[in-house]
Amino acid sequence: MSEQLETVSGPIPGEQSCELLARLSVRESQNVTAVSADFPVVWESASGAIVSDVDGNEYIDLTSAFGVAAVGHSNPYVASAIADQAVRLIHGMGDVHPTEVRIELLERLAGIAPKELNRTYLATTGSEAVEVALKSAMLATGKSAFASFRNGYHGLSFGALRVTGIEKLRAPFAAALGESTLFLEYPRAGHDGRSDADSALERLRNALAARDDLAALILEPIQGRGGVIVPPAGYLRGVREICSERGIVMILDEIWTGFGRTGSMFACELEGVVPDILCIGKAMGGGVPIAATMGRESIMNAWPLSSGEALHTSTFLGNPIGCAAALATIGEIERNELPARAKQLGVTLVARLGNLQRHKSVVDVRGRGLMWGIELTDAHAAERAVKSALQLGVILLQAGAEGNVLSITPPLTIGERQLYRAIDILDRALAQR
Repeated sequence: MSEQLETVSGPIPGEQSCELLARLSVRESQNVTAVSADFPVVWESASGAIVSDVDGNEYIDLTSAFGVAAVGHSNPYVASAIADQAVRLIHGMGDVHPTEVRIELLERLAGIAPKELNRTYLATTGSEAVEVALKSAMLATGKSAFASFRNGYHGLSFGALRVTGIEKLRAPFAAALGESTLFLEYPRAGHDGRSDADSALERLRNALAARDDLAALILEPIQGRGGVIVPPAGYLRGVREICSERGIVMILDEIWTGFGRTGSMFACELEGVVPDILCIGKAMGGGVPIAATMGRESIMNAWPLSSGEALHTSTFLGNPIGCAAALATIGEIERNELPARAKQLGVTLVARLGNLQRHKSVVDVRGRGLMWGIELTDAHAAERAVKSALQLGVILLQAGAEGNVLSITPPLTIGERQLYRAIDILDRALAQR
């Protein structure tokens, strides 16, 4: 079967996109969507790795919409599960009357995560999953401060923002966030002489030893929005050991890296690391908002037994549509062996992406599986590349604390021809001045 490729005609954005963007700018909060003469376009539909805009242009998506569409946009099995569930039950009753589909999802998650992580809270967003993790650590330790990493991204709600390490996101709200969070340097594999795992772990050990008020340390196995920063081999394993030594809860944020993105179901599997708490989301629902906080029973049971009034809950807890979508998504990931496919495609991408370093604007290429970052000289170069690629039929995202990284996280189902065509287009975009 032939793989659909990009089809772009006329100016980008087209007439319909421009009209809709003008209407959007009048009504939407001005801090949400950046609109300019050449960006963005208005999406109308999507299937697999192809996104169509309202003007009929079709693009190869190298973002999977922030890593969400791992099993492909509008995956037919996920869509069917959503439709079937919608006919039976759209909304449940959170922490009062549970649903069968919620129980099935809890059991399914326990079957794919490390077996030690046997208690789960179903959340709606990644930020909420992180906040539940932080609250769990506080209850389990009796402490209220946290350690995190600079340029780490854990969400923008107040609790999650407390441990998000991107300063420009924190600065407007600094007065309410306090200064108790210990921000650490996240090491880069092969970046410089200080990036080997042993020296990085020694610095971490010394920094944590200076504090006795830390409930938890939270980190991403690969920093996503921070610029696809890959730590040295052995670093996660060493963090696990240090947290155990000091009685600090280890929270691993796999909201982006989870569900096959880096070549295994969860990125922590590469080093055989089991955190105390695992936060997951994004790809979990195949496009429907759902996330989860999974933890060791010894940690999660610090929450008191419910007597009818939960200490943390939400109206949409365990929403039936989200649960049905998640079950179908997990089924698709396993049926199509997508973690292994991501690993294999990642290996084939190494040479193609490495070839991009011949461009003067490219500083570094790094990643694993189907999660890659192309670091450019500055944010302006990255913005030019994103807009040029869009004109040529490829959707890309800027990442990095300074916005100077191109993030490549396509659907795990993307066809090889589609993927290589998109990289060739990116090559052309980088060549443009």
